[in-house]
Amino acid sequence: MPQMSPLWWTTLFMLMNMNMLMMMMILYFMKNMTTKIKETSTKMNKKNWTW
Repeated sequence: MPQMSPLWWTTLFMLMNMNMLMMMMILYFMKNMTTKIKETSTKMNKKNWTW
């Protein structure tokens, strides 16, 4: 088994971090979207159109 270079480890670590960041951002975005949709749906359901 060949010796793993530190550069390889750093690259892997950075990739993993990027993945985590992306996942977190996506989850956060999805959560925000769902809350917005819920808010709009409740507003629509109230049927008192206040322009």
